[in-house]
Amino acid sequence: MSKYNISQYPSFGPQDLEILDKSTVFQGFFRLEQYTLRHKLFNGGWSGTVKREVFERGHAVVVLPYNANTDELVLIEQFRVGASSGGQSPWLLEAIAGMIESGESAEQVARREAQEEAGLTMGELWPMLSYLSSPGGTTERIQLFLGQLTAPVQQGIFGLADEQEDIKVHLVPRTVAMQLLEQQKIDNAASVIALQWLALNLDKVKHAWGA
Repeated sequence: MSKYNISQYPSFGPQDLEILDKSTVFQGFFRLEQYTLRHKLFNGGWSGTVKREVFERGHAVVVLPYNANTDELVLIEQFRVGASSGGQSPWLLEAIAGMIESGESAEQVARREAQEEAGLTMGELWPMLSYLSSPGGTTERIQLFLGQLTAPVQQGIFGLADEQEDIKVHLVPRTVAMQLLEQQKIDNAASVIALQWLALNLDKVKHAWGA
């Protein structure tokens, strides 16, 4: 038996943080908040006053559509302005994703975005995991789903015109997707994590969803 007790991690909890002030310093399509705070220290006592800016963009859902019978999955390709400064193509291969709007559940977002971005109607949704995308500067949490593909996939161009979306749908063998991942042609965090989760849980998924 391991000598480590996982219940001891993390060392502190919400009660060990004191928010002294919170104010909005920018409000546009996204919001930027400034926090003034102090927190417990590992060596005892409290920190001095700390100021941090936090990017508030809401929370997101990512769904990776997968057909366990054919061992194929859907990736989408679209332009991403944040990738334009790295010297590589800003057209990225990704899993389907969207922001959670007021009143929506994560599952509803997954199904809505699959329809809008790829013309897909999902079967079962398998929750993979959720994670904080960059907690040093944003509150965004991303929920990942594996989406069950049970109908033929129409490869083509999708997306909402009023949101300036221009999305190309690719149906690829899972082995090809893993080769693209290995070659770093898939290099956005949510898609990397989703594909790695599928690789780790492939036998379990095929047993549950296979014919």
